[in-house]
Amino acid sequence: MSRRKFLCKPSSLFSFRDKQSSGLNPAFQPNESEMKQAFNMIDADKDGKISQEDYKNMLKVLGKDDLIEGVPMIFRKVDLNRDGFIDFKDFMEWHKKGGWVKSMDLYVAFRTFDLNGDGKICAEDVQKVLKGLGEECSLEDCQRMVRAVDTDGDGEVRVYDFKTMMTRSM
Repeated sequence: MSRRKFLCKPSSLFSFRDKQSSGLNPAFQPNESEMKQAFNMIDADKDGKISQEDYKNMLKVLGKDDLIEGVPMIFRKVDLNRDGFIDFKDFMEWHKKGGWVKSMDLYVAFRTFDLNGDGKICAEDVQKVLKGLGEECSLEDCQRMVRAVDTDGDGEVRVYDFKTMMTRSM
């Protein structure tokens, strides 16, 4: 498997288009191009479908081995055409219907980036997670991503920053 170069821009990981909107929405409709990028990161062999093995490997890379036993259940929910794989159509349909990001999902996503469990995500955390996913991103780009989300200017993303960023209109 070849390593891909990820074009790190603040908008590619931590993004929201309408910085003027306020308040939290209970869920968001995913942006198709961002979802395609996420799908491609999981689809390790680039065959256009995510296997259970691809999904389990992604969880291992993210240090979420404890979630691996739930993969068959996830596939039963997401694999709409029942072919044993999640293709991009399945992936998008699931996110459009009931797979929208909810509070618990946001917390789990936040914990994925909060590598030391201190309740904050720093640029180094972002860089390590991306590297674990096989993506190359400079520390400066990761710092820009964090600054784009950081509401109090301390250089770190707290769970409320992360939740606000993820629930804004995308």
